Amino acid sequence: MRQNIAIGVLATCLTLASATLRTSQNESTITVANDRLTAVFATNKGRIVDLSLDNQDLLGPQSGDTGTGPYLDCYCIPSGFYTPGSTSPTMEVVEGTDATGTKYAGVIMNETYPPTGQQFQQYWFLRDGETGLHTFSRLAYYNETTPFLRNLQEFRTLFRPNTDLWTHLTSSEVQTAPLPSKEAISKEIVVQDATWTFSNTPDDAILSQMVSAVIPSSSTSHMADNSEDWRDNSVHGMYADGTTSDGTTYGAWLVMNTKDTYYGGPLHSDLTVDGIVYNYLVSNHHGEGTPNITYGFDRTFGPQYYHFNGGKGSRSTLEELRSDAETYANPSWNVKFYDSIAKHVVGYAPSSVRGTVQGHIKLPKVATRPIAVLTVDGQYFQDNSVDPSSYQYWAEVDKNGKFNIDHVKEGKYRLTVYADGVFGDYERDGVRVQAGKTTKVQETWVEESAGTEVWRLGTPDKSSGEFRRGVAPDETHPLHPPQYLIYWAAYDWQEDFPNGVNYTIGSSDPATDFNTVQWSVFGPTPNNPGVEYDTTHNWTINFNLNKKQLQKRKKATLTIQLAGAKTASGNTDVWNPAEEYNNLSLESYINGQEEPLSMVIGFNQSSSCIVRSAVSCYQVRSRMEFPADWLVVGNNVLTLHLPYNATDTETAILPGTVYVQYDALRLEVS
Repeated sequence: MRQNIAIGVLATCLTLASATLRTSQNESTITVANDRLTAVFATNKGRIVDLSLDNQDLLGPQSGDTGTGPYLDCYCIPSGFYTPGSTSPTMEVVEGTDATGTKYAGVIMNETYPPTGQQFQQYWFLRDGETGLHTFSRLAYYNETTPFLRNLQEFRTLFRPNTDLWTHLTSSEVQTAPLPSKEAISKEIVVQDATWTFSNTPDDAILSQMVSAVIPSSSTSHMADNSEDWRDNSVHGMYADGTTSDGTTYGAWLVMNTKDTYYGGPLHSDLTVDGIVYNYLVSNHHGEGTPNITYGFDRTFGPQYYHFNGGKGSRSTLEELRSDAETYANPSWNVKFYDSIAKHVVGYAPSSVRGTVQGHIKLPKVATRPIAVLTVDGQYFQDNSVDPSSYQYWAEVDKNGKFNIDHVKEGKYRLTVYADGVFGDYERDGVRVQAGKTTKVQETWVEESAGTEVWRLGTPDKSSGEFRRGVAPDETHPLHPPQYLIYWAAYDWQEDFPNGVNYTIGSSDPATDFNTVQWSVFGPTPNNPGVEYDTTHNWTINFNLNKKQLQKRKKATLTIQLAGAKTASGNTDVWNPAEEYNNLSLESYINGQEEPLSMVIGFNQSSSCIVRSAVSCYQVRSRMEFPADWLVVGNNVLTLHLPYNATDTETAILPGTVYVQYDALRLEVS
């Protein structure tokens, strides 16, 4: 059953009911409820404005965009941000019984943005017996007069409460913290884009009761500290510890039960929760590409599940409520329900057009934490947004090299396998998936080699975390979070490396003697107004070779893998003719040779990585050959060179410098 409801048309109230599932409508609202969860939609705003669990208000009073949600938001119109539903939405109510015999009701917001013709839809579904909302989000563009509109820079849904009910936020076991008090927020000082210091309220719980690294107790809050990569993150949200709700605890969670309509693969990461519970469907803060909105663009994202739990006198801990939410983080959960509502959701691919991939990969002996990834055919897996209609899947590979991926949409894919400890990836194009069938893959991954390995620096794991200020625990914080999650400017380059990086293979320690990021310029920071560029842009690596290692060698190969890099294009991937370093050259000099080995990081490979608290972003790598006679018996010197004092113009409050983050380096001879 489907009902079209124009804004302001209904003058009477219509009520539909099942055993416990109820929908009601009047001229300004739609209400969908079961025996525990109630959602009220404002029809003139196209969003939820009241949400309650067991009669407990979860949102608080509406004030602008706060006190609402989940609702749809984007950076997608020519001028930038837009909230679909804010112009002229129409609302639909659908209801039925799914294949399991369970009643459901859904609300669909439809809107066409008049200046461009962009079509938006947001879907919310509630089932009997559940305390959560299943969401889908759609954007379509069929305007022939402007075939290319812009990129889809951000597309997200937000649960945005305005209440003191919620006391903690959490994105993982190691990223959990109390929310700042109203006093702390009122006295915060902006130090960076979406980054504040709470130094004016040193006794606030966010500092004195810090339980993790989401918000650093060094007195700075950073939006990206609670970002997670999609490989490891399936649940994040907020918790109410009962202090403001008569002892009853509550949880509000975004459950990423499916991930196939996101972009960027398992390395993609972004903000998860900061007082708002986000579902970042599309974003490029950490460098992965975003799709272009061109004529014919039509993409439905989802489903994902906003789950609300606790209530009814609950005394459950944060960990217990998060664990409950995690039970739904499985793409096999509720498949029959999603198949049943596919008739309501434009663009959703039901089980009838999906198959299975089973694989057996003989792995290199040194491989650890291997993962198999299916993405768009013919493209690097982090670039799957080049085909806006692409889907993505991944699965952990077991110790025997086996993996299984169910519910794969029919089509042709690239299979990528990567693992810690192995340089390069295994790639195979043309993996064809057919509906209702199992595709079997059996391959051998031969580790890439350019001869005899002389040395390696770092672990090839697509992360710069093994180096200084990376994953090492910060002993000054109560639960010793990884240092990279602390706001980058909490650490001072001049103190860590007063003479720059001068590393010796075989005797130096990568955890202390090699930094997680090479800046062209460091500073200024909130704690140090100074700017340093004399010791930052040139790093030295010393290594000894003996006569035997060089005997009969004609060619040498230097491999550099970057876990992230920032050029003058930042994370927008936009070429600015006024900027000198849109494309950034990282030069490697061997023993003072005048001709460097040049690795160019393109403007479309740039990311805001370490400044948004990440050590794994868009990956860039190069294998550079040079004559072996550049090397000598005895001491050799490799200089890693960034342009001197290379800065750029930032439109947001961010450090105006270029930088690179090394994953691993290797020297081979043949």
